[in-house]
Amino acid sequence: MEAFQEKIKRLVTQRKVRISEHGYDELAEDGLSVREVLAGVPAAILIEEYPDFAKGPCVLFLQQDSKSGPVHVVWGIPKSYDEPVVLVTAYRPDPGRWDRTYRMRLKS
Repeated sequence: MEAFQEKIKRLVTQRKVRISEHGYDELAEDGLSVREVLAGVPAAILIEEYPDFAKGPCVLFLQQDSKSGPVHVVWGIPKSYDEPVVLVTAYRPDPGRWDRTYRMRLKS
């Protein structure tokens, strides 16, 4: 059975993607483009999974922007659907909230 994170990557490769309104807002706020976020998916690293999210299962990926900087992207698939994959949000992680690899949250 295909892992959820691999399904996300496959759907992006197949261009079966939607960007949420919130996702567009967050991309713009952090100066990220849709193109660079999509390009970073094949090498994305799974950070967290949210299988029981109310709107459908989601994952948090660590990706890189066009200058190899860290970007966190939440991708999901709407509940009761197989596609498309939705970019829920994307942001540059706060170094004060994450370890130096941006893979683990710091304890507060």
